[in-house]
Amino acid sequence: MRIATLQRDTKETKIAGKLKIEGRGKYDVATGIRFFDHMLELFTKHGGVDLQIKANGDLDVDQHHTVEDVGIVLGQLFAKALGERRGINRAGYFVLPMDETLAVVALDLGGRPALVYKDLVRVRLVGDLQTELVEDFFGGFVNHAGANLHARVLYGRSNHHKIEAIFKCFARAMKFACSTDRRLRDQLPSTKGLL
Repeated sequence: MRIATLQRDTKETKIAGKLKIEGRGKYDVATGIRFFDHMLELFTKHGGVDLQIKANGDLDVDQHHTVEDVGIVLGQLFAKALGERRGINRAGYFVLPMDETLAVVALDLGGRPALVYKDLVRVRLVGDLQTELVEDFFGGFVNHAGANLHARVLYGRSNHHKIEAIFKCFARAMKFACSTDRRLRDQLPSTKGLL
C-alpha cells in the first residue's frame, strides 16, 4: 500500500497532508479557499486516491503562500508514497471535455521538474480563488514530485470549466502514471537505471 503523511510548517503556512494512492476517492480538504478545496476534491475523486489536506495559511496577506504550499505538499506526498517508483507506468495523459471546454494534461514522473501551463483564464477570480495561482500550485507540485507536467486548455467559454477540466485531467493522468505494471514490478521506469 503506497501511503504518505507529512507536516510542513513555515512562517506563512502550516499544512498537514496524508495520501493513499490506492484509495477510493475519499477526501478531507480544508485550505480556507473554497473553490481550491473543490478542485482538490475533484482531483481526489477522479484520481481514485484518498487525500487529507489541512492548510492554515496567511490568507489575510494573500492566497499565494497557501495555494503554492499545498502544491508543494501534494508533490512531496506523491514523491514519498511512490518511493523508488519501481514498476510504475511513469507517464500519463488525459483529454477531457468539460461541457464547452476541452483540456489536456500530459505528465511524466521521471524525476525532472518542468511545467508548461496554459489555461486561457482571463478573469482574476473564479469563486474565491485567485486564478493566476493555479499555475503556482502546479509549479509547487512538479518541483517536489519530480514531474514534468504540460496542462493546456484548447478552448472554452467558462473559466470555472477551464480550471476544473485541468484538475480532472491532472487526476486521471496521475492515476495512470502512478499505476503499476506487474511485468515491470522490479524495474525502474528508465533505461538509464535511474529516474
